[in-house]
Amino acid sequence: MPIDHSVASQTITFLGLDFAHLDLDAALTQTVNLSQKSDFTFIVTPNVDHVVKLNKTPPTALTLAYRSAYDAADLRLCDSRILARLARVMGVYIPVVTGSDLTAALFQRVLCKADQVAIIGGRSDTVARLVQLFPKPNFIQHLPPMDIVNNPEAIKEIVGFVGHTQAHYTLFAIGSPQSEIIAAECKRSGGARGVALCIGASIDFLVGYQQRAPHWVQRIGFEWAYRLASQPRRLWRRYLIEGPRIFWITARWHRSGRPIRHDLGA
Repeated sequence: MPIDHSVASQTITFLGLDFAHLDLDAALTQTVNLSQKSDFTFIVTPNVDHVVKLNKTPPTALTLAYRSAYDAADLRLCDSRILARLARVMGVYIPVVTGSDLTAALFQRVLCKADQVAIIGGRSDTVARLVQLFPKPNFIQHLPPMDIVNNPEAIKEIVGFVGHTQAHYTLFAIGSPQSEIIAAECKRSGGARGVALCIGASIDFLVGYQQRAPHWVQRIGFEWAYRLASQPRRLWRRYLIEGPRIFWITARWHRSGRPIRHDLGA
């Protein structure tokens, strides 16, 4: 099925990012379409933490690489109900399609025996667990070292692995910003195919290593609080110190007079 470019090009610009104007079903369709391309594409799922990192001042070399990766992404799907609500305060509607929901839908509704799925990161027993739950796809995994973004050789190995596997779907589970930066490097390098998803902890949720917040907690926008309560030592700084900067970033964006552009295609 060819990509419907009139749908894929629909975006809403908010806080300097062009968010795809797609619901979960449409995003899943576009993901499948991208997987069938002969060149490499990738999807990012901006949340509050990502936007804060993208707006670090003064920008570091890592910040600039992160921004470049975001610019190179083929789809940007809003992963945060907080971002969506901030946009709505300004009269803009951005659909929320979380990386975890998209990953779950992909595994539960799409993947079949013909699909090759490459996983970057995860745990040593992740593939064994996935095979138990989803036996049809062919999984292949690469376990990189820590602090990949500062390890050119490790990045080169990932790019080579992605190019060699020729997977329909590549799942980057090595955290942000390294997932996005290395996905962009795979795209620049050429030789790979299909679509990559920068998915954070989505696989851990899928196989039960971590628990997502109940649906009612997600709906009211407090999934971040649930995660903070579950992993306070790891997440306290992200959510309590860095995260609140999103309100300053939004206010600055609003004061700058930059338009929130609706580009809904021709």
